Amino acid sequence: MTTFRHAHTRTTLFGGTAALALALTACGAPSSGGSASGDGTVTITVGDRPSADQAAARAFFDRRVQEFHQAHPGIRIEPSETVWDVQTFQANVAGGTLPDVIKVPFTEIQSLIARRQVADITDELKAVGLADQLNPQTLKIVQGRDGRIYGVPVLPYAIGLFYNRALFEKAGLDPAKPPRTWDEVRTAAKAIAEKTGQAGYAQMTTENTGGWMLTAQSYSMGGSIESEDGSKATFDDAATRNALTYLKQMRWEDDSMGTNFLYNMNDIAKDFAAGKIGMFLSVPSAAYQAAVTNFGMAKEDVGLTAVPTGPGNDNRVLSGGSVEIVNPKASPAEKAAALKWIRFFDLHKYIDQEAAVADAKATAQDGGAVGIPRLSPVAPETFERYESWIAGHVNVPLENFTGYTGDLATVQLKTEPVRSAQEVYAVLDTVLQKVLTDKDADIAALLAEAVATVDAKLARAPR
Repeated sequence: MTTFRHAHTRTTLFGGTAALALALTACGAPSSGGSASGDGTVTITVGDRPSADQAAARAFFDRRVQEFHQAHPGIRIEPSETVWDVQTFQANVAGGTLPDVIKVPFTEIQSLIARRQVADITDELKAVGLADQLNPQTLKIVQGRDGRIYGVPVLPYAIGLFYNRALFEKAGLDPAKPPRTWDEVRTAAKAIAEKTGQAGYAQMTTENTGGWMLTAQSYSMGGSIESEDGSKATFDDAATRNALTYLKQMRWEDDSMGTNFLYNMNDIAKDFAAGKIGMFLSVPSAAYQAAVTNFGMAKEDVGLTAVPTGPGNDNRVLSGGSVEIVNPKASPAEKAAALKWIRFFDLHKYIDQEAAVADAKATAQDGGAVGIPRLSPVAPETFERYESWIAGHVNVPLENFTGYTGDLATVQLKTEPVRSAQEVYAVLDTVLQKVLTDKDADIAALLAEAVATVDAKLARAPR
């Protein structure tokens, strides 16, 4: 997608793109490297080591490995540069070279569970003391139909609506009361356009980001993009038609969407920072960093609220992120070692005050944002404690984000389409562009044509 789509943090590194299709062979390949030596030392292979051309990230990863060895002398980590990729992952599973620990996108975990390509880690989570520290909300994503747990969600996100508080004030709107419904978005967008001359609402439409955000809009109206098994497109429904209708009305009836209908993530954040956009949908951490850190927007002008709702809303919000999985052939000792590594590498700052403060200080010193609201990978009480630890280092206006944070604990998370999501998004990009550039665009016909195109792609996609 873009450099903002999956932002790296100081303490966690993503492995892969969060919406690629999964192609796996039947379960049965052995673990690539997990073993126990005669002295009782457990050795596991860990994927997602940054490549040599990512010198700083690689050095950080290697330093954490050494620190882990010091803290856990009975476990040895063998780093691997293997990351999630639809083709290499398939080959690794087939060839028995899958690392004992590797990150996969949210979208893939249920397919992995169904194919028995991932370890059941329920008992080991309890044994190492992680079971009660993880967020029950995100754990639902890694739970099988049997109620067992098959992964550890890390860096989860939920889409939100950004709004320019300064433009709201200029338009006579109350920035403390951002829109809660798409009807209210339309009203606010029209007011901003009429009273400030800027785009009241803007939409990403290129580089697959248009389909991505249209998915969020469809979900906000109770819709879906694919069937649960990813075999059929389902977006030719009332929800997606309604989402496109709102956009068509804002564009052609209200003239409240400006003149740029080819935005990607970078450009929409740039124009938002420049005061040219009143509202847009995006990922909180990526968009805030882009607008404020990269493009110099005054942080006091940034507002963030929950995705507005529309007809058919069922309280579902588009979410994504990565899941740490364990090789299905790992022994109980190897699974326990893997979870200790995941806790140390991905979750350490949430459960250790010294690590939390050190990370916050370093992030602020590097010019980064501390305290951007986000879905928590850990339990609410654990996250609240973490927030108290870093409170003195928060450098974002938390009071401007209450419309978003107030809803996080109650929404139901819905992941991206499970198969060929990027191809689906690319098709939906063209639908959006047509609706926003052709006043006579027939939404029903466009969606019917798009469904046929996507169904053909899904029929060819590996399963």
